[in-house]
Formats: sequence, C-alpha cells, structure tokens
Amino acid sequence: MTPRATGTTSPEKRPPNRVEVTWAGGGRFDAGRPGGPTLRLDGDGATGQSPVDAVLSALGACTSIDVVAILAKRRTPVERYSLEVSGERAEGTPRRIIAIDIAYRIDGAAIEREHAERAIELAIGKYCSVRDSLAKDIPVRWTLTLNGSTGPARTT
Repeated sequence: MTPRATGTTSPEKRPPNRVEVTWAGGGRFDAGRPGGPTLRLDGDGATGQSPVDAVLSALGACTSIDVVAILAKRRTPVERYSLEVSGERAEGTPRRIIAIDIAYRIDGAAIEREHAERAIELAIGKYCSVRDSLAKDIPVRWTLTLNGSTGPARTT
C-alpha cells in the first residue's frame, strides 16, 4: 500500500495488460506484449491455435497455475499434471462458448482427493482471472483423475 497525500492508504494501481497484434497474412495473427514473446493465432487453426482454442488454453493454464501452487503450499507436490479442456459452442452467430468441460489428471503420492478437489474449486471459482473474465452464464464442469482414479463430475 502506498500512502496518499491525504494520509490514507490505497493499493498501488497496476498498469493494464497490453498486447500488440500483427497480421501475418490470411487469418493468421501474432500477438504478445511489446518486445516480448508472441503467440500465433490462426482462424483456420493451421499454424497456431484458433482464438477460441486460445481462450480454452488460457483458462486451462490459469486454473492449473493455481491448482499446482495450492497443492505445493500444502506440501503435497504434484508429480505429473495434465488436463483437457473442451468448449461447447452455440450454433448461431456468434459461435460463442456456452459450456466448458475440464478433465484434470493429477498424480502425486501425498495428494489427498479432498485437497485436490478443493484446489480446483478455488482455482475455478475464486482465483483464476481468465474464468472471472468469461460470461457468468458459461458453466464450467470438471472431473479429477487423481493417481489413476476418476471422481464424479462437478460444476463450479
């Protein structure tokens, strides 16, 4: 917190995220922070992810960062981790995402199911800024396969 001239304190405001998007011909675009690494987005999905696939990837990565961090803080480190994200799309235009399914696969000898499930719930429902940026009417359903055993489907 930074003191203001009036003597009160307030959190320091962070600058907005900013990316540049450059056309690479056809439906291809390269996007990234100025001077930083870029990501190829391709409307046809031939040379990079489609924009919708990139949204699903961002959601998967965002929740994963939180899940792995939460489990590490519990001193139950992840040994292997992967997930699959799929998005159901509307039939009409725009073909927006109307539902998301995430299948988490986590391995770690010391990880208890209830703690891994809680980490996922917190990641999706509280910490992931990508999820919070999506329309609230998009349900996120998920399953957890922990050390080879799959639990019931849930919606957060």
